[in-house]
Amino acid sequence: MDGGKVRLRTSKKGESCIWRDYKALCIKGQVREAWFQENEKLIQWVNQQPLSELVTCIGDGHSGIWNLMAQFNPQGETREILDWFHLVENLYKVGGSNRRIYQAKKLLWQVKVDETLALFSSLNKKQAQNFCLYLENHRHRIINYDYYQSEAICSIASGAVESTVKQIDRRLKISGAQWKIENVGQVLKHRCVTRS
Repeated sequence: MDGGKVRLRTSKKGESCIWRDYKALCIKGQVREAWFQENEKLIQWVNQQPLSELVTCIGDGHSGIWNLMAQFNPQGETREILDWFHLVENLYKVGGSNRRIYQAKKLLWQVKVDETLALFSSLNKKQAQNFCLYLENHRHRIINYDYYQSEAICSIASGAVESTVKQIDRRLKISGAQWKIENVGQVLKHRCVTRS
């Protein structure tokens, strides 16, 4: 699951437009759906799908996404995975020593979170502290990416749903576009069907 933003038209002339979130998800890289301000319908739709006993949920670090995914598959288990590329993207935000960054990437690839934290814990830079907090918050979602990829257990990245969001945004975010709130849901459904 991932989220995107849509610019909404306001009711009063001259009033600034507002941006609001929508959620999109992709199941097995094939089924694509999106919802605007309908989190309960999203959860209900997912839980009506024929799900296996173990459902793998992949996402970035946004807590709103994980809060929704926690409600998936109430009759079975969920396995939460922090998207590898978002993890690395946050690592590179720390900056500083390339050697340290490379070492941290290597450690995280094999789920060595404590060793990674040790690399940054003595740094006073705000970026390093933020990254350590990010690791602590998502520790249980950081897997042995090396093993999962080599054994083809499941995907380690959320590229399919991110592609879906990009396809949706190609229509929602055309230059100068502002949408009436009542039309957003239809546009999302249409973009998920056509994906072009």
